[in-house]
Amino acid sequence: MANMGPDELVETLRLLWRHQRAGPARTKPGPRQRLDLDDVLRVAIEVADHDGLGAVSMRTLAAGLGIGAMSVYTYVTSRDQLIALMVDETLGRIDLPAHDRDISARLEAVADLSYRVHRRHPWLADASGLRPGLGPHAFALYEWQLEAVQPLGFDDIELDQSVDLLTGFAVNASSLASQSAEPAENDQEWWATVAPVLGDVTDETMYPLAHRVGTAAGEAYGAARDAGREYEFGLKAIVRGLTELSHA
Repeated sequence: MANMGPDELVETLRLLWRHQRAGPARTKPGPRQRLDLDDVLRVAIEVADHDGLGAVSMRTLAAGLGIGAMSVYTYVTSRDQLIALMVDETLGRIDLPAHDRDISARLEAVADLSYRVHRRHPWLADASGLRPGLGPHAFALYEWQLEAVQPLGFDDIELDQSVDLLTGFAVNASSLASQSAEPAENDQEWWATVAPVLGDVTDETMYPLAHRVGTAAGEAYGAARDAGREYEFGLKAIVRGLTELSHA
């Protein structure tokens, strides 16, 4: 939404909240359309899930919807507007569970939900801008996240930063996991090739700690890294740090 002009931004906000606004929805002049905006978003999300955000264009949308490319502009005015709507629509598909009584479980749930959603929809990370989402589903998710961390007793700024810390870590971890999602046999073959050569070309006495830890990690992972273990360890560290900072 950062690249939109004021008029387009206002129209985008109206579209984001179209199902929550009171009164009849506004319709554009002309013949009655056989499709609606929800249909456009459904196809756009399917394309992004399958081929990435870069594959989402007015042309690919038109092909998926069975309409002319210019007809897509009767539903959205630009690709930026389309992506903003796609993001909120995707967030609306998330099931927000009831919060656990245990604060550590609540914090873990905030990160885990972001991790799972971004693994399922990796393009969401590419769609994220510096400004927050302003649609109803983004608001609902943020409210749920804040409710989860509220028992820490932090002030409002600290609550916001706690949510950012948990979700930012989870989103980054999900991106790394998606990038390293090679078939296990490929990873093992790579490590089997690299490990013995590293043993020959590196000097164990010059880099004793790196050699020891790197060897142990490589043997444990059977690869250069284990994204799943990294996520679990990092989340435990963050949750412990937040609970120790608690004002409650």
